[in-house]
Amino acid sequence: MTEKTVTATTVSTPLHGLRVLDLATLFAGPLAATLLGDFGAEVVKVEHPAKPDPSRGHGPAKDGIGLWWKLLGRNKRTITLNLSTPGGRATLLRLAATADVIIENFRPGTLEKWDLGWEELSAANPRLVLTRVTAFGQFGPYAHRPGFGTLAEAMSGFAAITGEPGAPPTLPPFGLADSITALATAYAVMTALAARERTGEGQVVDMAIIEPMLAVLGPQPLWYDQLGYVQERTGNRSANNAPRNTYRTADGTWVAVSTSAQSIAERVMRLVGRPDLIEEPWFATGAGRAAHADVLDTAVGTWIAARTRTDVLAAFEKAEAAVAPIQDVRDVMADPQYQALGTVTAVEDPELGRIRMQNVLFRLSATPGAIRWTGRPHGADTDEVLTELGLTAAELTALRAEGAL
Repeated sequence: MTEKTVTATTVSTPLHGLRVLDLATLFAGPLAATLLGDFGAEVVKVEHPAKPDPSRGHGPAKDGIGLWWKLLGRNKRTITLNLSTPGGRATLLRLAATADVIIENFRPGTLEKWDLGWEELSAANPRLVLTRVTAFGQFGPYAHRPGFGTLAEAMSGFAAITGEPGAPPTLPPFGLADSITALATAYAVMTALAARERTGEGQVVDMAIIEPMLAVLGPQPLWYDQLGYVQERTGNRSANNAPRNTYRTADGTWVAVSTSAQSIAERVMRLVGRPDLIEEPWFATGAGRAAHADVLDTAVGTWIAARTRTDVLAAFEKAEAAVAPIQDVRDVMADPQYQALGTVTAVEDPELGRIRMQNVLFRLSATPGAIRWTGRPHGADTDEVLTELGLTAAELTALRAEGAL
């Protein structure tokens, strides 16, 4: 497939006309705003004049330009505003009157300290959806603690079940909880907007990062409630089915095999030359197979170890058994399925030229999303956005003198 470069587009988008103020920093809240912007929402990123969103400096940079921000800041206009100043507060209220959604992640009580809580914001715009993303939520004994996604990965039970048996709990090497929360937050915003269509009124979304992380871990609370069952670390194995693991090939690469369905498990064992195991009474259930994972892993691992990854993948595909290569980012960029889907796309950036990043999250047949531009410099659109709001040149000068911009 020939890779196409994405540029600004005027295609019809499903969220056209929706205005979002992104007051949040780092990842969960800002990524939720990015997801909305990808499908046409007008997102205005509001940053402190002297303290930009720290995500601009996270991770590798090229020529002093943070690359993560190019992804996280895409489809957003950027302005500066010091909300703790009188002029900044007044300007935000004027912006709120024009917005549909505000996304913020200050510690609970911070907006209220600036007289910018729900009472003031909803008075300025009764249809506003105020989306509050924090580590622990707006109330409860931990509400005022500082927190990040790592704490959610620890508290939710994720780290406790991740890693090898007997080894330390393992945290993910990327912002897993923040990313899951961003998806949940975008869903929460759209749910609140759907409710507004019926009621005509906005509301507050209270999103605690510790909760979406727990939601994706499955029925662990239910298992514990009904059975007292506590899931242990099993490495790459599963307590619910086998074989399920990663296996090294003859050419030193790795593949992953999953057999969640009984029919797939049977196909794998026939493929690796051990159809006799299918006749074992324990093979008939996922739990039974999991209890005999050593036997199954030996059979599958020995067969795979004698073949190259190319041969393994081809044999599994022919047998209609579930397998995937263990890929790093180099493999991902060249993977033909990702190429067919357009999952990684090229975008023109004014500072860096042609750059590649993940495309919009899903495909809509009639009203597709698009990357209209990449993350813009700090405060690049301040004058334009505030002039559109009706502020005069004299008012902008006064706000700058006050330190509000």
